[in-house]
Amino acid sequence: MIKKCMKLAACLLPAMFAVGCATHQEPYDYSAFKASKPKSIVVLPPLNNSPEVKATYGMLSQMTYPLAEAGYYVLPVTAVDETFKQNGLANAVDVHNVSTKKLQEIFGADAALYVTVTKYGSVYTVINSEVVVAAEAKLVDLKSGALLWEGKATASSAEQNNNSGGGLIGALVAAAVKQIINTATDASYPIAGVASNRMLATGGQRGLLYGPRSANYNKP
Repeated sequence: MIKKCMKLAACLLPAMFAVGCATHQEPYDYSAFKASKPKSIVVLPPLNNSPEVKATYGMLSQMTYPLAEAGYYVLPVTAVDETFKQNGLANAVDVHNVSTKKLQEIFGADAALYVTVTKYGSVYTVINSEVVVAAEAKLVDLKSGALLWEGKATASSAEQNNNSGGGLIGALVAAAVKQIINTATDASYPIAGVASNRMLATGGQRGLLYGPRSANYNKP
């Protein structure tokens, strides 16, 4: 029996090691970011690849704070969005197709943040209902068009769920009630805030670099 267990462990160890390697992330190459030294950022209305129509503005309204906290001047998103609308750009797809040179001419920002929302809304399973928001971001130099940084993040209401008991019937009822509440209200909005803060967080191997308004600017 002991020999069989040892053989099984010997077989599993390579697989476990492979999984560990698969999840390892190499440090991000910040050479273009450091050369560009952006001070100001214009946040474009996010592309919405989810079925929820509220996703674009639910995410857009959440991104100024983490960028400002990181040390960047962020152009007011409401004023930027209104400028696009007054110039006939009523949706995010049209905005994202504007050239970087034109964006720089209009707003005078050093860089633009392009965001795509991939998930936004409630997901119903047999015994649970959760709200999931996922997004991807790219920071682009408006003068050169170079990619400076990219990141992504996911957040879910299930991260804070606690099982209060009640058995299978209780779980089914709770899931149905949560689904109704999540559908009737924009329960995704606070979750979008969590996803936004994670995606635009500074530090780590792949996080956003600090901007010139931060006390941590240029620190190793």
